[in-house]
Amino acid sequence: MLLNQLKTALLLGTLSAILFLFGYWFGGTHGLMMMFIMSLLMNFFAYFYSDRMVLAMYGAKPLDKAKFANIYEMVEELCFQAKLPMPKLWYIATPMANAFATGRNPEHASVAVTQGILDILDDNELRGVLAHEISHIKNRDILVATVAATIATAIGYLAHMLQWATIFGGVRGRDGERGSGLGALLAAIIMPIAATLIQLAISRSREYLADETGAKTCHDPLALASALEKLHGSAKAQHRTPETAVESTTASLFIVNPFTASRMVNLFSTHPPMEKRVERLRAMAMKR
Repeated sequence: MLLNQLKTALLLGTLSAILFLFGYWFGGTHGLMMMFIMSLLMNFFAYFYSDRMVLAMYGAKPLDKAKFANIYEMVEELCFQAKLPMPKLWYIATPMANAFATGRNPEHASVAVTQGILDILDDNELRGVLAHEISHIKNRDILVATVAATIATAIGYLAHMLQWATIFGGVRGRDGERGSGLGALLAAIIMPIAATLIQLAISRSREYLADETGAKTCHDPLALASALEKLHGSAKAQHRTPETAVESTTASLFIVNPFTASRMVNLFSTHPPMEKRVERLRAMAMKR
């Protein structure tokens, strides 16, 4: 667990360094300040409003407490184990089998489940999934993902500006001399790719951490492993239709990658390889 936390801190630090160095190279001290202010504003907006946007995007409705009393009981018990306040629970009427957590902190957190996940998991497996999502809240993963995505987006905007500046006359360095057009163009291409790879690495690291924390919270690593295998199989078999559509920008929120069927290269995936996730959970069960 500590290793994953340290890895996240290192990756976030690297991502921030790319942003600020890029800004400094692009516009000296003024560019550095511009990037700092931009990142603050983007983080502020994402921190306070991203949860409402994603819930509205998928047409989430409050989970009926009378109809799904068992889920409320599971979450209450898991939150007691994790020493967290009760999150808001949401229902998404889609056959896609998945779940996600969102919210800026434990006091303003939400957990959403789809009809598809309720259809294919038994109670123990569902409890494992809910423990995983509650662990995202406990580990502040929503905040970490928001910061990483915001910094990566800022780098992308700056790269786009640099491309246009290069096209229309090059870039001037801090001493006022014209910079290398080729160097600027290479930076504008390479830095956003590097930022995206780091952002995805952070996402994968936090998934491992949520698996580990969730397994400890529910005291049943094998139930979570079984749930992940079922959800992964469902994602592979799922035919994309309007009612199962997922925005690529929100894919990292879900417990399993909704785009598993596309066979994305692991380096560019928002989630760790499912085989490794299951292997780690089974190893945890063997140690108990």
